[in-house]
Amino acid sequence: MATALKVEEQIQELREEIRHHEHLYYVLDTPEITDAEYDSLMNRLKKLEEQHPELVTPDSPTQRVGGKPREGFAKVAHSRPMLSLDNAYNEEELRAWEQRVRAGLPASETIRFVCELKLDGLSMALQYGSGANGSAHLERGLTRGDGTTGEDVTTNVRTIRAVPLGVTAKKLEAAHLPQSFEVRGEVVLPQAAFVKMNEERVAQGMAPAANPRNAAAGTIRTLEPNIVAQRRLDLYAYFLLRDGETLLPTHTETLEALRTAGFRVNPHTKTVKDIDAVIEFIVKAEPLRETLGYEIDGVVVKVDSTTQQRRLGFTGKAPRWAIAYKFAARAGITQLEDVLFQVGRTGKVTPVAALTPVLIGGTTVTRATLHNADEIERLGVKIGDFVQVERGGDVIPKIVAVVDDKQHPRGKKNIAFPANCPVCASELMRIEGEVDWRCVNNSCPARVREELLHWSARGVMNIEGLGDAMVAQLLGQSVSFTEDAAEGSDAVTEEGAPIITRKPIIHTIADLYRLKREQLLNLERVGEKTADPLLAEIERSKTAGLARVLLGLGIRFVGERTGQLLAQHFGSMKALREATAEELEAVNEVGPKVAQAIVEFFAVEKNLQLIDDLESLGLTMTAEKRVVGTALEGLTFVLTGTLPNLTREEAKERIEAAGGKVSGSVSKKTSYVVAGEEAGSKLDKAQSLEVKVLDEDALLELLKG
Repeated sequence: MATALKVEEQIQELREEIRHHEHLYYVLDTPEITDAEYDSLMNRLKKLEEQHPELVTPDSPTQRVGGKPREGFAKVAHSRPMLSLDNAYNEEELRAWEQRVRAGLPASETIRFVCELKLDGLSMALQYGSGANGSAHLERGLTRGDGTTGEDVTTNVRTIRAVPLGVTAKKLEAAHLPQSFEVRGEVVLPQAAFVKMNEERVAQGMAPAANPRNAAAGTIRTLEPNIVAQRRLDLYAYFLLRDGETLLPTHTETLEALRTAGFRVNPHTKTVKDIDAVIEFIVKAEPLRETLGYEIDGVVVKVDSTTQQRRLGFTGKAPRWAIAYKFAARAGITQLEDVLFQVGRTGKVTPVAALTPVLIGGTTVTRATLHNADEIERLGVKIGDFVQVERGGDVIPKIVAVVDDKQHPRGKKNIAFPANCPVCASELMRIEGEVDWRCVNNSCPARVREELLHWSARGVMNIEGLGDAMVAQLLGQSVSFTEDAAEGSDAVTEEGAPIITRKPIIHTIADLYRLKREQLLNLERVGEKTADPLLAEIERSKTAGLARVLLGLGIRFVGERTGQLLAQHFGSMKALREATAEELEAVNEVGPKVAQAIVEFFAVEKNLQLIDDLESLGLTMTAEKRVVGTALEGLTFVLTGTLPNLTREEAKERIEAAGGKVSGSVSKKTSYVVAGEEAGSKLDKAQSLEVKVLDEDALLELLKG
């Protein structure tokens, strides 16, 4: 007994010592021992654990990489949606956001802001649960996914050395944290690791990865943990939750608690008192992007007080209390070699520039959008020209100007915009008043391909495994596989027009739900481990609901928010397809343009046939109908200032539930302006237009009716 106790003590002491040195090396960048000394400690621990396997625990440093490769990633709902941020691209937009924040809070309150670097990686949620002796241990790591549901990549997250596998009771107490909590952060691939990875890929005859962000995303979803461990990913923590709610009174305290608990927090953060100080931080931060050793593309600004954050709330897609200031796009000069023409799911034909490869902000750019025929004419660009290319928002490359000087001679070949679809040869059409040329052939292979990719996207039906290569094969198109397919990433189709190489298996979205196992197994590089999960994903997508189906159908102007509102209002596809334009406009946020687009969509026989097919194949075409009252039917409200008891979101929900509409601006058509404390210019405009003004009590009386 004494011997066993002594061994257990030795193991625990070794684990603590190794954790201490891992924290110094991977989190604080201040190592105290050599790599050889660290390896010696780890080997001693491994030997003791091999001799006493009953003493091995999940949070032991030896357990970062282990187990068999995963066959796939389970989908798990987030405790709270992982939303994106609204963007600001200049000082004017940033100050406008600050004014909106101040308008949403009482003027008497002091507002402080926290500035952080916007890391260019992928978001991750780490869930910790109660461990032994008052500690906490890592239970799950989830990707952002579609914002509502993420993928369980715990096995791979455990290989990231900056992620604590456990947090001791002592550290939890010092950080004022419970044993169960959630940390959110950004996974990045350091530039040095990115360069090394690409050198290895080139040496093996593989194409180099495009940029660190994509490489990090691909790595975290690799099915082999050993490969993930070799890539040396990093994680910076920036958020703390428990049961979906923020834990501490301020964001500043959150960052400090994360540091105290042993998480890596980016050192370039600052809490400031006003927007002028925010702008000063941004000015100093932008030059850092060349020296940090990892990619950033801006600065994130957050309201510090979590109480104020709750009051400000969220829009449909982003918090009102935070914004991302995006740095100016990086640019480079290269030569235009050719122009390709791509066909989207709506038939829109987009000219894409084929460029001599140029490195812009750590990314090798070989393609850039030229938008449309009018843009080509405006630029006056010709094949052979040298052009200035920018990565708009540091993501989408675009040509912004032709370079015309002695060092860069002009090209001579004009760009001929095609009169016929480059894929199906149908005549292209341009609707009067629009700039885009479109292929109007609904059966065009390129359109069908894009429709399928849109339908399967994470934010739509979320069908995992239905990527570029799979869709291309299902449509009988040629496929060029990348070596990354062996690591679990999808292969990619050849650029340019699809080439039909075999008889298509599917022709419409509905055909997805008729797929047979044997059909998939006959495709290239598709075995049971690919076919069975894909069929299960397709079957699961049948229950996605009416709102997702509407989004997937690609009705013009119907995005995620509008799809949800339509589903809640009508409750079924049948009711929606029978609705008149006037009935559609009765839905909150649906105007004449959107209503007309919906009516036109349901007037096309092909669209109705697709919906009938999908319904007969078992897709859910209903939603829980939101019961709307009639007390405020036909009335339009504008909210301004801070109400005593209701938040703006609560007031809006109650007005809409009673049949009313809430607008963001005051006009002669406004029925009532609901004004609270510190009401601003909207109240002044209401008085000038003689629009009736209500306080909260008067609004509640109307709602009772």
